[in-house]
Amino acid sequence: MTRIDDVVADRRGWRAMLGPLERVSEGRAWGYYLLLPSLFLVLAVVLYPTLWGMVLSFREMRLNRIDLGTGFVGLRHYADLIDDPIFWLSLKNTVIWVVGAVVGELALGLAAALVLNRELPGFKFLGVLVLLPWFLPNVVAGHMWALMLDPRLGVINDMLVNVGILDSYRAWFADPNAALFAVLMVEIWHGFPFFALLMLAGLKAIPADLYEAASIDGARAIQKFWFVTLPQLKMIIAATVILRVIGLVNSPDILLILTGGGPGRATQVLSLYAFIKANKEFNFGYASAISVVMFVLLMAFAYGYVKLSNAMKE
Repeated sequence: MTRIDDVVADRRGWRAMLGPLERVSEGRAWGYYLLLPSLFLVLAVVLYPTLWGMVLSFREMRLNRIDLGTGFVGLRHYADLIDDPIFWLSLKNTVIWVVGAVVGELALGLAAALVLNRELPGFKFLGVLVLLPWFLPNVVAGHMWALMLDPRLGVINDMLVNVGILDSYRAWFADPNAALFAVLMVEIWHGFPFFALLMLAGLKAIPADLYEAASIDGARAIQKFWFVTLPQLKMIIAATVILRVIGLVNSPDILLILTGGGPGRATQVLSLYAFIKANKEFNFGYASAISVVMFVLLMAFAYGYVKLSNAMKE
């Protein structure tokens, strides 16, 4: 009986110790406690650097001008942006760059997805080939196209001259009127598989009954596409466009590899301008101000696009 009493006493002791924990786990706050480690990681890795970057835009921070100090300058950097013609040129180039790339990648990706959605022999292998550009690192893709568009040895120039489209070889990246167009073509080629993959997944998820009902009602192929396919892909299109716009605005690597923002400033976008200010001129305060403007523009675009597309009204 003594051993039994000891066991009962031990159980009562454990219950007394775990009683508060049991009461907490039964409450609604338990989920928040479990999320605390992840929340701390997000705050440390995402929120803190973002807020520090915003704070930096209100301070002087030039590594090559230590004598200026790191004092608070208020809105001076933002006032300088308003009077900076390079900023406005970069903003215009950014709009052209993002709109042109997203429209081209979306159109080409949707067309590729529609073709690959057909159950024909060899189309699965063709789908893997379509994704190859997306698998290539930006550095590899950029240098590959730089060689293909070379004004002396480029195979693209050779083909265009042989078919009579061009009279002579053209220096695509040295021509201010053609440089942005040439880089856009490279970006569309490199980025359209992103849309193709997600659009294909969306097409596979559309019930066949919808197309059968449309056929019974006498709908043609273009009507099925417009009234069945596109509405079913609305959420995917909205998500992919927003993600791609964010990626294009924040990643100037293709531009940096192919043109470096030139010739002149014909291909300079906001992200590349901020990169140059931070890593070549070491003006981190001004670069942070440009980054904050980009952040605000992206937030405004994402909110406005979702509202206008009605993607969330389901």
